[in-house]
Amino acid sequence: MTITVLLAEDQRLVREGLAMMLSAESDIVVVGQAADGHQALAAVQATPVDVVVMDVRMPGMDGIEATRRLTADNASRPDSPVRVLVLTTFDDDAVLYGALRAGASGYMLKHDASAELAPALRRIAAGEAWIDPMVAPRVIEVLRQMATPATGERPTVDMLTPREREVLVLMAEGLSNPEITERLVLSEATVKTHVSRILMKTGSRDRAQAVVLAYRSGLVSP
Repeated sequence: MTITVLLAEDQRLVREGLAMMLSAESDIVVVGQAADGHQALAAVQATPVDVVVMDVRMPGMDGIEATRRLTADNASRPDSPVRVLVLTTFDDDAVLYGALRAGASGYMLKHDASAELAPALRRIAAGEAWIDPMVAPRVIEVLRQMATPATGERPTVDMLTPREREVLVLMAEGLSNPEITERLVLSEATVKTHVSRILMKTGSRDRAQAVVLAYRSGLVSP
């Protein structure tokens, strides 16, 4: 079986380097390249592929939004799903959880690409998942913290730790990450991690949706 791949990356030299690296694999063929999310969507519409290798930071439409749009209809096309491997330099919880919520099947840091890209593409094309070993422990920890709702039950703030609830209350008050950092005497990186976990645990698309949940759950009163 030949795996067809689209490379979505705004830096031409990086795209060409990835394409050259994959050309050594007899079962993987790069059939297209895109410089941003819009081009990636158009390319996949014109020529369906097995896996899109998606950068995150790109002009116009970023990789997270492009991933969300590409995978949005996968449930209605089980025989030909669009699978995405996010390939990025960012070891950042917000990017990681954003990519997974958007429907990515894999997440890889670029420094691992030379050794791991081809094996990851094979696994993803086969319907499996691939998470970079450097970030996998963080994903597992979040899953451990998450309560399992009963069938049909919506996520609630009960899934959050006391500190995450505290951060969510401040988010509902309209505080930015730097302001929350100052209020709670935490590092900004720690606050970003709390915000990312709040979004992931509650299934919220963004801060606004998480705040709405805080009001609906009674954590915050109007």
